[in-house]
Amino acid sequence: MSSLFEKTFPYGSLLESTTVIRNYASEHKGLGVIACVAVVFGLGPTLRKRFFAWFNNRVTKMKNEEYEALKRGAFADLATQKSSDPEFQKANGLRILEIGVGSGTNFSFYPDGSHLTVVDPNPYFADYYYENKKKFPNIKAETVIVSYGEDMDMVESNSVDAVVVTLVLCSVKDIAKVISQIKRVLVPGGRFYFIEHIQEWDRSSHGYRWILQHILTWFKIWPFLFEGCNLNRNPLPFIQSVGFSDVQYERLYAPMPAKVFMIASPHLKGIATK
Repeated sequence: MSSLFEKTFPYGSLLESTTVIRNYASEHKGLGVIACVAVVFGLGPTLRKRFFAWFNNRVTKMKNEEYEALKRGAFADLATQKSSDPEFQKANGLRILEIGVGSGTNFSFYPDGSHLTVVDPNPYFADYYYENKKKFPNIKAETVIVSYGEDMDMVESNSVDAVVVTLVLCSVKDIAKVISQIKRVLVPGGRFYFIEHIQEWDRSSHGYRWILQHILTWFKIWPFLFEGCNLNRNPLPFIQSVGFSDVQYERLYAPMPAKVFMIASPHLKGIATK
């Protein structure tokens, strides 16, 4: 069966891959259905990555104005932050590193003249990322690094003015290591901007959500469907313990683009300064 799965992956898009699987299912009936389920639910990691990139891109196009306003507020200080590099100061730009950039949904929040380095472990976001990048010629995206945040040793220490992370720490393998890497690459006085969905904190009012978050995470249902996303994490203790000079944060219930995502409504946003 592995040869069947391998045959689906050379195609350039999720649509073409799923068409091959659907056609196989039509020809071989019962065996084809089993093959389809096996590919999507456990034996097709490449297809799942393709699907997640496609799905994430579709969700981000479901523009929720309230959520966009939340992000604008969270990133407002980027417009007034000064770079430590004199050349960037002249252009009022920043050296920004974004971890888990996905399709590039945060471009609109970055100051003109900024230089952006991005890190993302999923190579199938590339087409969506470059398509979105064309809309923002005022931002220079210098480097795209296909890597996990834990392994971004290739980014120089004390080299960026700001690090941006949105809805990423839920899926990293080692939160402490990622936060340490973020602090390492920031210049003294640099800022770490974060927006993350977190574990429900008000169990008296939203106990059902707390229970569901744990069930869906413990039984690997949500992580499997959404590329390792855990619903019951809280990165704040890690951010507070790594040695930032200041950590400002707020917990809130974020508006979500669809009811199914309300389970991830508890959010944490803030700025940590090196």
